[in-house]
Parts: sequence; C-alpha cells; structure tokens
Amino acid sequence: MSVAMQSSYEKVMAEDDFIVSKTDTKGKITYCNEIFMDMAGATESELLGKPHNIVRHPDMPKAVFKLLWERVQSGQEIFAYVKNKSFDGGYYWVYANITPSYDERGNIIGYYSVRIKPNPRALETIKTLYQKMLEIEKSGGMESSTKYLMDLLKEKGVSYDEFIIAIQNS
Repeated sequence: MSVAMQSSYEKVMAEDDFIVSKTDTKGKITYCNEIFMDMAGATESELLGKPHNIVRHPDMPKAVFKLLWERVQSGQEIFAYVKNKSFDGGYYWVYANITPSYDERGNIIGYYSVRIKPNPRALETIKTLYQKMLEIEKSGGMESSTKYLMDLLKEKGVSYDEFIIAIQNS
C-alpha cells in the first residue's frame, strides 16, 4: 500500500499516548508499537522494513531532518517537532525524542524514538517556523533554511535544545 496524498484531516494523539519505533542505522523500521500503526493508518507489515520517511510529511523542512540525522549519527539524542502523514491521507504532529541504540561494544546499531502529543502552544510557534524554513528551502536550498534556523536561535540566545524544550514546556 502506498501512502495517500495529504489532506487536511488531522489526527491528534491522546494525552497519554506514546508512539514508539526503532530503526536500523539506515532508518528502516525494525519495530513499531500499536499507537504508531494507528496514527499512521498502517499495518505492521506495511511499516516494518520500510524507511521511516514513509510517513514524512512534505510540510517538514529538510533542514530539520538534516539536523536530526547529524545529531543521532554522532551519538547524541535530539528532541524535535515532526509532522507525519498517515496512509489514509491525514496527518499528525508529534514531539519526538530520538536516541541512538548501541551494541555491547558501543557501536550504534540503530535508533529509538518515542513520541508524545506536542504542546498545542508550541505547535503555533513551530508551524510558523517550519513554513518560513520551507519557503527559504524552495528559493535558497536546505543550507539557507538551516542558516535561518541557526540565526534565529542565536538571536534568541538559546541552543536548539533549549528552544525546543522551552516551547514544549510553555
């Protein structure tokens, strides 16, 4: 089954929901919980072995995923707001925490992600930010979008992590 075209139908996570998934080092899904399948509108067989970007929504700036991959591939965790598309044409927002998984020798063997319902007030800020970053990516590319984000953080005097965590806790 292929993922349907995007629509305006938004699925909203319950307050106590946790979406959990694991991927290998290439981003292919090796585990997904029931809530992930429900939100994605997909079966386990439609998700396992597929690239996690099967649920990537086109409204997501590429620069956010570039930052995400750079962080986790270097062994760091990251928090991020992500808009995903579901197989039924809808979409859903998550507040994600992604961490590397290690083997007994300390080698990264995959990634583990836990997602919760994002703070609605934080999404107001994120939607505006992502829309601006997408506009910049269309005209100036991913590097320009990344520069915009970094300049904004510098202007606010905060790191990426401080910004993302602060708006979730606002």
